[in-house]
Amino acid sequence: MPADAQNPLILFSEALAERARLARPLVAGITTQGHRTRPGTVWRKDVVVASEQAFPDVAEARVSLADGRNLAAQVAGRDPGTNVIALRVDGVSDPAPLAAAEPQPGALALAFGADQIGLGVRLGVIHSVGPSWHSRAGGRIDRRITLDIALTRREEGGPVLDAAGGLLGISTLGPHGSVLVIPRSTVDAVLEPLLSKGRVERGWLGVAVQPVLVPETLQAAAGQSRGLMVMGVSKDGPAAQAAVHVGDILVAIGGESVTSSAMVAQRLGPDSVGRQVELRLIRAGQLLAFNATVGVRPPQ
Repeated sequence: MPADAQNPLILFSEALAERARLARPLVAGITTQGHRTRPGTVWRKDVVVASEQAFPDVAEARVSLADGRNLAAQVAGRDPGTNVIALRVDGVSDPAPLAAAEPQPGALALAFGADQIGLGVRLGVIHSVGPSWHSRAGGRIDRRITLDIALTRREEGGPVLDAAGGLLGISTLGPHGSVLVIPRSTVDAVLEPLLSKGRVERGWLGVAVQPVLVPETLQAAAGQSRGLMVMGVSKDGPAAQAAVHVGDILVAIGGESVTSSAMVAQRLGPDSVGRQVELRLIRAGQLLAFNATVGVRPPQ
């Protein structure tokens, strides 16, 4: 037996190559007119998902699969909140990916992509794992999984697997070039509304806000030192109907403090639509409360 047969580096290399081979059916190459091929993930029968922020504003595309087929695809829906876009592709088989183990910092991760040349693979580790978080566009991401991997804008949106071949989710570029994983559970949660409605409906009050300091004389009553000044109110929107005025300082929604626009988005998830919430605000030196019925955020 050759001495190299037991070389741990060779065995490791061969194991990675085998993992890439087995993952190939999950990887799709997506081409749109006037744009380079970018990666997508074969999610289930007749459905491919990709990174919404990296996808051009088009309705149709072509999808290349591992078996060599190049199929027509239609954009079914897109959600900037979770950075997921869903495409319908007739003729795609269900890849039935393995469930991933609980992600752990230091564990190996493989990020897959595709371009006009073919399959691409990035190897790294899970840098950190945190709790759920909300994007600036109001989407709830189930876990904050950060990878120690470098990706370009043209590489995000492909599948990310753990060392056992389990599907962690899809890759995306976060703030300052960080590489994050949109967890599998998050993609599953938004997929049905994307396929049926073309979007994920989230709550909307119809106000534009700017962080400000709460007047010192009212900080004790408000229970906080910062709030959100209302800079604009959408005509006939929920806030307007609740008699919110420009210049009011919003301090709480539904009994929960708000000090940033991101916190407002967190309070207005999909389950908030149609609900009545109390808006606590400061006007003319007084702490007031108004009830508003949360509407549906208009499409961007």
